[in-house]
Amino acid sequence: MDVITQIFSNFRVTWPKFIAQVILFLLVYWVLNKYAFGPVLKMLNERRRRIEEGQHNAEKIKKQLAEAELRYQEVLRKANEEATKLLDEARAAAMRSAKSSSSRRSRTPRESSPRLRTPLCKSAIRWCPKSKKEMVDLVVKTTAKVVGKVITPGGSEASLRGNRQTARSLRNDEDQQGSPTHGPRVVSA
Repeated sequence: MDVITQIFSNFRVTWPKFIAQVILFLLVYWVLNKYAFGPVLKMLNERRRRIEEGQHNAEKIKKQLAEAELRYQEVLRKANEEATKLLDEARAAAMRSAKSSSSRRSRTPRESSPRLRTPLCKSAIRWCPKSKKEMVDLVVKTTAKVVGKVITPGGSEASLRGNRQTARSLRNDEDQQGSPTHGPRVVSA
């Protein structure tokens, strides 16, 4: 105890002043802790909690997005498979129709008179655009069933342009390939 008294006397510290300073320090600490540090620490803890919650939600959203992308790819794959199947069925039906019409043609006499041939050619020429239109309608209906969207001649200008461009490309494909049995290519997005 003599050592403490000697240190206090060397630094000229008196007991009453020392006790008063300790009390003031504790009082200031308590006030700052209650009114300054407490709210600041509470705010920082709340902010930290919200940041962690936001990161957790971002991870959850990424997982949901990945799952949605997988579901989208699966639906698209199934739609492409169904479209391919429907197009194959349409091709088979067209081939059966073409075979039956060619077998009917082979049964008719080859040496038909020019009078009979001319009306037949005229009706075939009239019939060809109708069959193309029916084939395009069949493709549109098939696409509408597979994709779930109704393709109409009305609608926005962009959809009209897209419909016209698709119809033109279908006609060009038919003209280049020479037969409507070759269907459009199925393209995945």
